[in-house]
Amino acid sequence: MSIEPTQPAPTLSWTQDGAEHTAAWFSASGASAPKNVQVVDDALTADDAYRLAAQGTSMLWQGDYHNARQLLSAMARRLPTFSRNDGEDVAKAFYRYRQGRTQRARMLGQLLVPLEEGPAVDLRRAPDVSGAWLAAAGAVETPTVVPLQDVLGAVGAYEWRRNGLFVQELDATMYPHYGTFAPIRSEYLALVAQAPLPSNELAFDIGTGTGVLAAILAQRGLKHVVATDSEPRAIACAQENLELLGLAGIVEPLLTNMFPEGKAPLVVCNPPWLPGTANTLLDNAVYDPKSRMLKAFLTGLAGHLDPGGEGWLIISDLAEHLGLRSREDLLAWIEKAGLTVIDKLDTPARHPRSMDSSDPFFDARSREITSLWRLGTKA
Repeated sequence: MSIEPTQPAPTLSWTQDGAEHTAAWFSASGASAPKNVQVVDDALTADDAYRLAAQGTSMLWQGDYHNARQLLSAMARRLPTFSRNDGEDVAKAFYRYRQGRTQRARMLGQLLVPLEEGPAVDLRRAPDVSGAWLAAAGAVETPTVVPLQDVLGAVGAYEWRRNGLFVQELDATMYPHYGTFAPIRSEYLALVAQAPLPSNELAFDIGTGTGVLAAILAQRGLKHVVATDSEPRAIACAQENLELLGLAGIVEPLLTNMFPEGKAPLVVCNPPWLPGTANTLLDNAVYDPKSRMLKAFLTGLAGHLDPGGEGWLIISDLAEHLGLRSREDLLAWIEKAGLTVIDKLDTPARHPRSMDSSDPFFDARSREITSLWRLGTKA
């Protein structure tokens, strides 16, 4: 049996006081270690920091932690704001918007901070981030350099996990883990809670995330739910939530890509709603590159449905209003997969952005409809 060689951990190097220094490199987005690094401290102005970032120079902060946070905020305020051009095609405008978000993440990701074993941020007045970082990225075994944005993201996600999110459809609180999308859009949960069940024996929940849809199905009386996800952190999150809800004996989280083995009378999937490239872990829950997951679900559904079974596709039509995907595309993919539409349950968007007239894509967001497509196989 051959053993694949272990890939060496990425490292980052810089020069300080005439000496070469090296540390491990970590980026939550998987970004490569920067090659041009400059050591900076509290004397650095926001204008100079912005200029360095624009030039592609990363800044290794060695000043006060709170000053670093203020500097990051000041850099963000200097980034150009997005605005629609008169008469601009909505799809082109959204593409520009996404490009701007990518550029924003790249620029702000240039401000770096050192981590040491603990894990701890090795800066003056740094808060205790050990619990947040362990939950997000694991132990730090050697001096490591990370983007400050990643530290702040881990701390924010840890607060979500500790406080939880009340889900009305469950009458209970869910606790999203770092990198697992929080179920804040209640309208799609309500559709799953209300749609008529074809059976109460077995269901597959594809891409379970926090496990919220599997939990709703279990509370509705399903005897067994297999909840799949390709991300280990999502499976761990679902397991924790299901145990807290007392549903661990009904729902079986399973680490696998898309479908489990076998067939079921009900197969449910809530894929990312927008075609596009994911730039962060949370983007994976929103953006589906070239609609790969959506197409994979539709293509594989017929082979995993019992005779007379149903596939529930929960998806928004926002992509259609943004010109990223047409209704004709979706119907063609359903037809090509050997499926037929049994019924479609709709609900209007109720999230804050759908009511924010200052949003550059308000027209599209205000018309958004979330649907549960009940799909069956062709006779």
